[in-house]
Amino acid sequence: MVLSELAARLNCAEYKNWVKAGHCLLLLRDCLQGFVGREVLAFHRGLLAASRGLDPRATCLTVSRCIPRARQFQPQCQVCSEWKREILKHHTNRNGDIHWGNCRPGLWPVDAWEVAKVIKCRNEIMHSSEMKVSSVWLRDFQRKIQNFLNEFRSIPEIVAVYSTMEQLLTSDWAVHIPEEDERDGCEYEAGVHLSMSQVNEIEMELLKEKLQEMYLQAKEQEVLPEEISNQLAVVKEFLRKNKDLRTGLTEDMQKLDSLHLQHQKLESKEPEAQTPEGKA
Repeated sequence: MVLSELAARLNCAEYKNWVKAGHCLLLLRDCLQGFVGREVLAFHRGLLAASRGLDPRATCLTVSRCIPRARQFQPQCQVCSEWKREILKHHTNRNGDIHWGNCRPGLWPVDAWEVAKVIKCRNEIMHSSEMKVSSVWLRDFQRKIQNFLNEFRSIPEIVAVYSTMEQLLTSDWAVHIPEEDERDGCEYEAGVHLSMSQVNEIEMELLKEKLQEMYLQAKEQEVLPEEISNQLAVVKEFLRKNKDLRTGLTEDMQKLDSLHLQHQKLESKEPEAQTPEGKA
C-alpha cells in the first residue's frame, strides 16, 4: 500500500529531517535563480575589468590539451593559465581540493557559468549516503538558513518563501494510516496540509537530485568508485523497500549504473596495461 510505505518513511525521524532540509534547499535554489544569475554575470564582468591578463576576445589555442581531470588541471596555454590564476584568487578553497573536471576552461573568457562551476558549494544533503540526518544537524541547518534568509530579505523572492521555509523546518510531519473518513497526507503545525501526492513529489525531486549529483561525481571522478558503489547499493536497497518511488527513478538509476559500469571496466583494464610483458 502506497500510504503505508510513505508513513513508514516519514515516521523515521532522520529520513524526514533529510526530506525537510532537502526540500528547503530546493525552494531556496528556485527563488534565488534570478539573483544568482545576476551575481554570476557581475562577478564575471568584474574579473575581466580587474585583470589586464583576461580578455573576452582571447581564446584557448590548445583546447584538446587544456582539459581538466577531476581535481587536476594543468593549463597548456597562456589564456587558461591566466584564468586559473584569477579564479584561485577568489576561491574559498584555494589551498584544498578544487573540482576542475566539471568545467570547460576554453569557455571561461565568454561564459560566466563555466567560471561559476569551479566556485561551487558542496551540497551536504545530497552527499548524505544514508539519506538521513540527525535532529541536531537539522537544528544547526535551520539556524544557518534563518541567518541566510535574514541577510537576503531585501530580495523579493526570499520574502515570498520566508514563512514557508520557517514552517517547513519547525513542523513535525507525521503521517498516519487514515480511516476512510480521514484525509491522506501530512500537515505542518501551522495547519498547512500536504497531500500524499505532494509529499511524494517532494521525495521524487530530492531523489532525482541525489542521483544526478552521484552521476556528476562519477562522471568527473570526484569520488572513488568504491564510494559510488556503496552509495548505489544504499539507494537500490531503499528503492527495493519503497516500490512507490522506484518506478519513477528507473531511467536515472540505469543511467548511473551504466556510467559506473564503464568506470569499473576502465579500472580493470588499467592494471593489465601497466603489467610488463612476460619473458618468452
